[in-house]
Amino acid sequence: MKEHTQCSAKFIFAIASTFILILLQLNYIEPSYSEEQSTTTNKGPEKSADFEDVGTEDLEQVAEAAAVAPNLDLKEVAPLPEPVVIPSKEEQETEAAEKATIEEETDAPVEAEKEKLTKTVKEAEHAVRKKLVILGAEVPASTSTRLAWSPQVTISGLALPTPVLVINGANSGPIVCLTSAIHGDELNGIEVVRRVMYDIKPEKLTGALIGVPIVNLQGFQRGSRYLSDRRDLNRYFPGEPNGSLASRIAYSLFTEIISHCNYLIDLHTGSFRRNNLAQIRANMSNPNIVKLVEGFDKIAVVHHSGNPGMLRTAANEAGIVTVTMELGESLRIQENQIIAGTYAVNSLLGNLKMYPRMFLWGDPKPAYYESVWLRVESGGILFSEMGLGDNVTKGDILGIVTDPITNQSTELKSPVEGNIIGMAVNQVVIPGFAAYHIGIESTQESMVSTDDQELEPMDVSADGELIDPE
Repeated sequence: MKEHTQCSAKFIFAIASTFILILLQLNYIEPSYSEEQSTTTNKGPEKSADFEDVGTEDLEQVAEAAAVAPNLDLKEVAPLPEPVVIPSKEEQETEAAEKATIEEETDAPVEAEKEKLTKTVKEAEHAVRKKLVILGAEVPASTSTRLAWSPQVTISGLALPTPVLVINGANSGPIVCLTSAIHGDELNGIEVVRRVMYDIKPEKLTGALIGVPIVNLQGFQRGSRYLSDRRDLNRYFPGEPNGSLASRIAYSLFTEIISHCNYLIDLHTGSFRRNNLAQIRANMSNPNIVKLVEGFDKIAVVHHSGNPGMLRTAANEAGIVTVTMELGESLRIQENQIIAGTYAVNSLLGNLKMYPRMFLWGDPKPAYYESVWLRVESGGILFSEMGLGDNVTKGDILGIVTDPITNQSTELKSPVEGNIIGMAVNQVVIPGFAAYHIGIESTQESMVSTDDQELEPMDVSADGELIDPE
């Protein structure tokens, strides 16, 4: 009898333990969303317009469509993320209609309880800063992650997603975006994006950073400036959803990533065997751009309003304050240029009060509101006598072109006083080749008059030749 009682007690204890474990497991799988939101409501900062503001009608759709991105240490080696396929507008409408039909068949008490819960969630969401939702993923505050952007323009089985680095800070603030390698052979900017993004601690960041190290993955794999259809991607922004390959890629990048930005730095290098001094190219007639440019330290500024189709031009027209950063030469990794670019970006983040750093601000670099190109008059081999950043006066010999057949030499003399901000590397040249780009320090008034006269753009000559395109 005693043994029977002990067995019964053990049996009851086992059943009770199993029941408790089941309850705990259920609670672990489905935590109370309203309790979580009410906790963050008491501690969260006020709502900021700099982050995505989810409207009342769209709240449930965003919550269901956006999966929470994993919090990753960007310095650690990780496999590429799978691309997120965002449903088309037609698919979203069909899904919404099906969902509405199901909800109509729901019992009234259940519907009332759902409305009560939804109201609580909405109130909590509007009381705290909105989470950053991009590429179909929700990036919580104080986290960093890797996402994937795929413009869906290649054969499905051969598509390779482009990595996108996202850091969402602890406090509300602006969203700064960095793009590089829109031209696949421009490498210095890729390393700048990596160094900047990997050196940021999310818990110390105000605002958010979005970095796309390699926009033109097709060109990067081939070591080419162009896309696989031989088009220059930076001539097709903001793009068209049903246009050419370049136009579709431009549209996808602009709508899915660039549209989230408040500020954008598009990183480039010189092209066609030309080397550029580290510089910011900006439309200095725009007061918002001038204010942004003032935040960069130890880097020259060159006024250029931008040409149609450029990412910089399209983004500025969309209200996103955008500049181009030029760093060195294509198809090369140049440490001095990378250091200059990384420092300039970090100084801007400090000036915007997004990330605290100790900076010893240097003497301001000049702003060049005017510039000229010096062309060669005879063919041969170019040998430069002066280098990037050198100050020149009118009549200084910048280089010599030597004809290897006749041994005739021709001196290239500076037509103006200024600074060498771009130059061709030593190579074989033909008559009319643009060899030296000289920045002229002048007043902002002269810059305005230049724009009014509609002189030829900095990167297009009178005969249509691309000299040093972004």
